[in-house]
Amino acid sequence: MAKKKIGLPPLDWLRVFEAAGRLGGFSAAAKEFGLTQAAVSQRIGNLEAWLGRTLFVREARGVSLTVEGESYLPLVQDSLQALERNTEDLFGKSPRELRVAGLSSNIHALILPSLTRFQDLRPKVKVMTDSVARRSSLDEERTWLQIRYGRGAWPGRDAKLIAPEVLVPMAAPGVDWGAPLIDLRGERPAWQDWARKTDQDGLPPSNVSFDSMEHAISAARQGIGVVLGSVPLATADLQAGRLRRLELPELQTRDGYWLTWPKDRAKSKKQRALIDDFLQALRG
Repeated sequence: MAKKKIGLPPLDWLRVFEAAGRLGGFSAAAKEFGLTQAAVSQRIGNLEAWLGRTLFVREARGVSLTVEGESYLPLVQDSLQALERNTEDLFGKSPRELRVAGLSSNIHALILPSLTRFQDLRPKVKVMTDSVARRSSLDEERTWLQIRYGRGAWPGRDAKLIAPEVLVPMAAPGVDWGAPLIDLRGERPAWQDWARKTDQDGLPPSNVSFDSMEHAISAARQGIGVVLGSVPLATADLQAGRLRRLELPELQTRDGYWLTWPKDRAKSKKQRALIDDFLQALRG
């Protein structure tokens, strides 16, 4: 195929090529743009004629990128993303909405207390939350800005630490060490781990067990016993006096609460500034 043109091809052709390469076919690209498959094929054919190179192999079962097509695709994607990002920075409106997903316990303990601080920073931005029932559900959640618990390493996601997880024996006023322990099942260290790592002997008995830190903290707040509670999740109760830290060692963990988003999102300066302000409010 002889080269007929030099310079930059029409943007419409490049966008259709990027979609076909990313989605793996002309029909999928046609659906994304609301075009016919023939219109997509024509645009890509025009681009190939312009470049003097074949970008797709046409076969009975579909199309696939040639070696040159595979080399060209990431260059086109980077260029289109840079153009979109820079256009947004120069001409886009300031964000009017921040939508974040997380476990209901994290929304309650981390986001709600931070709303006033965030509204002071961004009075015109509306905050919307989407709660999920299980941590595994976050992988399927469409809301891309999320609060997650863990060690900050999720494939394909950026993450900034809100607060490290610190576990402390805590109880309601009037409940002292020696009262029944509130057990918590799950990945966090349990009472036996705390006793071993802090050289404590003679744990009191336990007669209740939860699979949720939120429920365990609520039980402690009601005077049921002593919980090895999460400081970040119990901060409001501790500050209000509904719970108190006992004079016992705390346990630092390797986990924490993180604000995360996909690596291909939050590219514009305005989006990043909004996330930074939200993170500042979450950190208090």
